[in-house]
Amino acid sequence: MLYMIGLGLGDAKDITVKGLEVVRRCSRVYLEAYTSVLTVGKEVLEEFYGRKLILADREEVEQEANNILKDADISDVAFLVVGDPFGATTHSDLILRATKLGIPYRVIHNASIMNAVGCCGLQLYRFGETVSVVFWTDTWRPESFFDKVKTNRQNGMHTLCLLDIKVKEQSLENLIKGRKIYEPPRYMSVNQAAQQLLEIVQNQRIRGEEPAVTEETLCVGLARVGAEDQKIAAGTLQQMCTVDLGGPLHSLIITGGSLHPLEMEMLSLFSVPENSSESQSTDGL
Repeated sequence: MLYMIGLGLGDAKDITVKGLEVVRRCSRVYLEAYTSVLTVGKEVLEEFYGRKLILADREEVEQEANNILKDADISDVAFLVVGDPFGATTHSDLILRATKLGIPYRVIHNASIMNAVGCCGLQLYRFGETVSVVFWTDTWRPESFFDKVKTNRQNGMHTLCLLDIKVKEQSLENLIKGRKIYEPPRYMSVNQAAQQLLEIVQNQRIRGEEPAVTEETLCVGLARVGAEDQKIAAGTLQQMCTVDLGGPLHSLIITGGSLHPLEMEMLSLFSVPENSSESQSTDGL
């Protein structure tokens, strides 16, 4: 059987009891290593699980999935995913491949950023479509996702922005020359996302459009959700450009305009002080 096991969002101990039992009896255990990361490394996971882990990068999962599924019809294979197994479409594809090969599968769920963002106090049922914010390059600066933010705000819905992760990426030169040389990992910060969003706002104004978001739109920055040192900061989009949330992983929420009184009261716990780049920690929540 193929087991798809969510690891949660914090560290090695966030795996469920059921998930850990399965990991310890599987013949092979893969760790998906490109859609998200935990706050601890592979070695720490191996020590806690008592099993060796095989790192599975994007290329292997998307192009060589049969290697992962090999012999899963006669033995148990585990595929570990940070967060919940269905947090990325890649994992649905792996299940479809297994099904076509006659391999049964089982999913063991866990917390995901998609529901854990409720820790900031915004109500989950008031979120609209989630968007991804990618690193811009000199030649590629997409703005199309902003239409979804606009639609969400028109409907009074909050927007969760998932921020880009670059793991095992190749430079254009190395890609063209077929050299398997990889760039250092990069994780988009709330600061970088906010700066790109503000540039989109300015571009829309130049084009004579009325932007759905302005410098004063209330936003929430989150870092390392689920970890002991998670941080949350609520303030304007402009303030999100300078707020200090520390290391990765970061997420950004653009609020939907009118807030429920309970949402306002919760966000006040994390408000960024005026003219300050310091955010409040969530210790004690």
